[in-house]
Amino acid sequence: MDDNNLKNQMFQISDEFFKQMESKIPPFVPFISKIPVTGKVLDKYDLRKLIEASMDLWLTGGRFTNLFEKKLKETTGHNHSLFVNSGSSANLLAISALKILYKLNNDDEVITCAVNFPTTINPIIQNGLIPVLVDAESQNYNINSEKIEKAITKKTKGIVLAHTLGNPFNLKVIKEICEKYNLFLFEDMCDAFGSEYDHKKVGTFGDVATLSFYPAHHITTGEGGAVLTSNPKLKKIMESLRDWGRDCYCEPGVDNTCNKRFDWQLGGLPRGYDHKYTYSHIGYNLKATEMQAAIGISQLDKLDSFIKKRKDNFNYLYKSFENFEVFDLPTSYEESNPSWFGFPLTINSKKIDRTELLKFYDERNIGTRLMFAGNITKQPAYINQNLKVVGETPIADNILENSFWLGVYPGLTKDMLDFVVEQTHEFIKLKI
Repeated sequence: MDDNNLKNQMFQISDEFFKQMESKIPPFVPFISKIPVTGKVLDKYDLRKLIEASMDLWLTGGRFTNLFEKKLKETTGHNHSLFVNSGSSANLLAISALKILYKLNNDDEVITCAVNFPTTINPIIQNGLIPVLVDAESQNYNINSEKIEKAITKKTKGIVLAHTLGNPFNLKVIKEICEKYNLFLFEDMCDAFGSEYDHKKVGTFGDVATLSFYPAHHITTGEGGAVLTSNPKLKKIMESLRDWGRDCYCEPGVDNTCNKRFDWQLGGLPRGYDHKYTYSHIGYNLKATEMQAAIGISQLDKLDSFIKKRKDNFNYLYKSFENFEVFDLPTSYEESNPSWFGFPLTINSKKIDRTELLKFYDERNIGTRLMFAGNITKQPAYINQNLKVVGETPIADNILENSFWLGVYPGLTKDMLDFVVEQTHEFIKLKI
């Protein structure tokens, strides 16, 4: 029997196995079943790809990684994509490469939002740069773009921002500011895969963008992430940083792509020193595996349907929560078309205690999350860090105290969403 027939037999068995696994998933039972705030959505084709990649026994990056990176950049609209082991690693690569490309000095400043996620701000600190924090915008949860120019000094070199919960920040204004002051723009789109601004995909406005493929995100590879750029110089630096900092750009298992492997003389090395062991940057090993890439290929095929379901779930909750006056509902810019990661809410009534509400949800197995780190300057890890805060941050403080979000991911059913709405109504009746 040839390889293809054996492979097809394995796929038939895996399809049957997946069908049996699905049949064991119990139906939704109110109060008993969990309603996760995020989660992965996998099918038999994801399992097939995982098996197919495993059968090659080529565990590090190879043909599946190459195909995934190709499909990924075609999907996002970039010229280059690099698959890495997490969204956090992607952010680290992006900031580190920007520092090298633009020859930034320690203590140069980078503007970001006071409402932040740790691994968006951490690479700024780890690269010896100073995060300059600007307050957020109420109900939009992104940076208040009207306050950015007040934060700019001679040391300001760039702007680093995430599209909060998939809701695009004010790209028109922020892009104009970057051009006016010659600043780089880094878009963390880990929560915003598929979001658009002015009919253009987010992530394509700046110098570099990042994605996360953790199971909570729009598509998953288990662990995993990507850096995306159309700047070939930036891509080359990020590739080196991802691959131990080496100067060589050969793919895993490949030698002498440059046809000069033993002809280089770089740094203080002797002429002819093996190019595969020549290091031009202080780098890491942040690569992902073939099996992860294979699942990513399958997941990308479902991205559009995932985005549609997220939007449908968001709109359903929005219409339902319009009846609850105790919440400020989320807003987005007229030019925005968000691919929502969650459904954010801010409590506006003193009669509603957020902790009580979240405990109420939790007792009913309804998942919730806070707005990440909230005002990140209040977090223990950042109290003694070298941060600059521009002006007051009343909106970030209010988000810290009163905001949270509910799930909209594609695995949620109408019955689950109805239960969330019903129980929210019950809680409000108890308190008001």
